[in-house]
Amino acid sequence: MATHNQMPFRQPNQQPSRQLSTDPRNELHPHVEHYIGVDVGTGSARACIMNDQGDIVGLASENIGLWQPQTGYYEQSTTDIWRCICSSIRRAMDQHNIDNSTIRGIGFDATCSLAVFSHDNDEPVCITGPNFDNKDGNDRNVILWLDHRPVDETNKINATNHNLLRYVGGKISIEMEIPKVLWLKNNMPRELFNRCKFYDLTDALTHMATGSETRSFCSVVCKQGFVPVGVDGSVKGWQEDFLTEIGLKDLCEDNFKRMGGVDTVNGRYLTAGELVGTLSEKAAQEMGLPPGIAVGSGVIDAYAGWIGTVGAKVKLDGDTLNSDVAKNDVAQAFTRLAAVAGTSTCHLAMSEKPVFVNGVWGPYRDVLIPDFWMAEGGQSATGELLKHIIETHPAFHEAQSVAETFNTNIYDYLNEHLRGMAEKEKAPSISWLGRHFFFYGDLFGNRSPIADPNMKGAVIGLSSDKSLDGLVLYYYATMEFIALQTHQIVDVMNKSGHIISSIFMSGSQCQNDVLMQLVAAACDMPVLIPRYVHAAVVHGAAMLGAKAASTDKEGRSEPLWDIMDRFSKAGKMVKPTTDDGLKKLLRTKYNVFLEQCESQQRYRKEVDEAVAGWMKK
Repeated sequence: MATHNQMPFRQPNQQPSRQLSTDPRNELHPHVEHYIGVDVGTGSARACIMNDQGDIVGLASENIGLWQPQTGYYEQSTTDIWRCICSSIRRAMDQHNIDNSTIRGIGFDATCSLAVFSHDNDEPVCITGPNFDNKDGNDRNVILWLDHRPVDETNKINATNHNLLRYVGGKISIEMEIPKVLWLKNNMPRELFNRCKFYDLTDALTHMATGSETRSFCSVVCKQGFVPVGVDGSVKGWQEDFLTEIGLKDLCEDNFKRMGGVDTVNGRYLTAGELVGTLSEKAAQEMGLPPGIAVGSGVIDAYAGWIGTVGAKVKLDGDTLNSDVAKNDVAQAFTRLAAVAGTSTCHLAMSEKPVFVNGVWGPYRDVLIPDFWMAEGGQSATGELLKHIIETHPAFHEAQSVAETFNTNIYDYLNEHLRGMAEKEKAPSISWLGRHFFFYGDLFGNRSPIADPNMKGAVIGLSSDKSLDGLVLYYYATMEFIALQTHQIVDVMNKSGHIISSIFMSGSQCQNDVLMQLVAAACDMPVLIPRYVHAAVVHGAAMLGAKAASTDKEGRSEPLWDIMDRFSKAGKMVKPTTDDGLKKLLRTKYNVFLEQCESQQRYRKEVDEAVAGWMKK
């Protein structure tokens, strides 16, 4: 099991492992050191170069190939992903004139996708059915996180009601990796499946960088059904009875070698940023870097967002945000919810003790900081929901045209139109405009806290208005729904034992000031926006590289929280409203929101009971 690193360690800017180059680029800053963060998202790979003050001094990205052989199937290739990573690193270094001899550590994050290799020759294994023969030569060996092919396998796993499911909110998600492995067993030729070894994508990347078979707790605990030793009686981490019951007894052979093995027996498992190994000659050549650079244990992309945001030093009205703890104490993290908001939103919270929350994944021990626990909630669609509502409204093209005329994006234009409507009506707040419009927006199902993929949307207050004003009202109601559902998730988590009192945002939605104000007002807590709005995740990955680089000869490294505290960059704070009228309005709207949520489930149940057996007649 991972343990705290309390003994002395080498800070990343002390005693460099290699002499700095005499390259004239270093003359002004002869002692500067850099760390590389790599973020592999759904659509692109990004690399950032972070200096030893925590500033991002280089950033580049490249789009990743994506194949969709049929509806619901999404595939990628580690060969292609690796090429995009190496290209991004080279461009970030070259464009910003970074001397490669100053690079001390590399950290990776990636989507929670399943990567498959052959244990015979370490080559990618094609996961494209029905022949699995790689006939197009693209080395498609990654089943992407959003791939929904293993429907039957997911249902079979959840039907077991195994105790392990407690740690994923009661039900395993189709987005997790064990259902995908089971699908491969059910569809691949047996001899091919028997040659496969399986990685979370992040672990596949550290493997490609170093040659090590080390796995990260973040990957295996959060997405592969691994229960850390000592938790709930776990002896080996992997649960043999669970894998046997669902039909994957094959993976238990050789002490679970094909999944990474047993820690200290035939495998090795590390907490975020701990030293996996050093950059191999081959990987270094492909990246344009010297070999021997420290490589840290990786994390899932949303967890890198937590690392890149919640360590920021922030103040509220001259007082520390959490005045009852020391400024740099890790206990501050327990009060801070990281919300990584893009197409969907992931909510991450740390706790000192395990906290079980229905509809929230976890608690997961050791995944970021040894002995602490993480919980992961989420909204299935937030950015995607806003996009859908705007683009399907009859006035969308008019709004888009006007926004282009003003040389602005459509969200900024709609926000400005909202303010104009409020001013015209002499409304006390833009929320006044939507006071009689009640939108429930689970158009893409519900992840937290209902955990019901069958949830849908609902509207009270529809009119025949097709105008721009009608679009703006619908747009506002969608933002209000996102804010109210965030309140619901935070409320459920706190009632279960969390102590969240602030929200640290990252992702593209941070730029929407109206949405951020609504989230702060609905949750009645401050919202913190990072300096690097679009790069908080890859910034967090670079901090993993800094932790790996701090490792001394005895294997001790600087605590991750200390690195976060030193390198995190606070941006701005959005304070909750002090307007009593707005508070009362949003409290009332929240009660209606809860009723819409509950009534939809009740209506479905009543109808299903009424028509039970009808189809069989």
